[in-house]
Amino acid sequence: MAKTAFIYPGQGAQHAGMGKEFFDSYESVRARFSECSELLGYDLAELCFTENDRLDQTQYTQPAMVLMELALTEVLERETGLRAAVSAGLSLGEYAAVSEAGVFSFGDAVKTVAVRGRLMAEAVPAGEGAMAAVLGAKEELIEEILSGREGVYIANYNCPGQIVITGRKAAVEQAAAVLQEAGARKCVMLNVSGPFHSPLLSGAGDRLYEVLSEISLGELRHPYIANVTAQPVTESASVTELLRQQVSSSVRWQQSVEAMLADGVDTFVEIGPGKTLSGFMKKILKEYSGKTGMDVSGVRTFNVETPEDLEKLS
Repeated sequence: MAKTAFIYPGQGAQHAGMGKEFFDSYESVRARFSECSELLGYDLAELCFTENDRLDQTQYTQPAMVLMELALTEVLERETGLRAAVSAGLSLGEYAAVSEAGVFSFGDAVKTVAVRGRLMAEAVPAGEGAMAAVLGAKEELIEEILSGREGVYIANYNCPGQIVITGRKAAVEQAAAVLQEAGARKCVMLNVSGPFHSPLLSGAGDRLYEVLSEISLGELRHPYIANVTAQPVTESASVTELLRQQVSSSVRWQQSVEAMLADGVDTFVEIGPGKTLSGFMKKILKEYSGKTGMDVSGVRTFNVETPEDLEKLS
């Protein structure tokens, strides 16, 4: 019998028009947009469906993404009857995973990431931080080179051959140059507003912890995989501390997928804009099979971004 994981993309996958087909087709989605617009004090439909500069600003990106991911999940579950045995999300997507698992209410999840986005935007002055994607280098090489450097850290272990580094702008640029000299195929500076998932944001994590501590937590309906540990979380009491650490710690996405594979997950459903996580899956599966000898030919990955995508799951 299939064991299903719902997985959620993070910041960077957003685009104008995301979720519009679901919004037009389902009253429940329109109701969620209206509810969250009232909670936050601005029109989330306008934010998501029109060309504007705000959608790429983290304090707006974060609530827009989580709103869309959770609204689509509700439709998916109702229309297909499919339920997750485990959930996980990349960075910001972890909040959708936590909420889908029952810990946060819909409104609390969206309100919390709105605060998270603001705190992260304010944590480091503009222009002082940076991030870069390192392509075609093994994680051991990147870890070795970064270990002797100050101000630069690993932000994301996305998949084999793609790791993101973060930190002070000058330190990131210097590390990127050294990595290319050491054999990395390419280092691409990312268009982001801060050094996310670095110790430079630890203060933002501490302030977020205060906000999270005020939220009433529900019991987990099923485990979710934490970014910080790449291990299943089974007690909601540990969520607040894990999310505090997540702001300034590495996102272990590849290791999270490997943990789900080891637990028997054979169906991954990516819910939200784009196919970023599905792209990572192909590389993760290939390496995981090589390391473990596991036959992954039966592992399936689906994307749900439009109502038509639901037909593949019915």
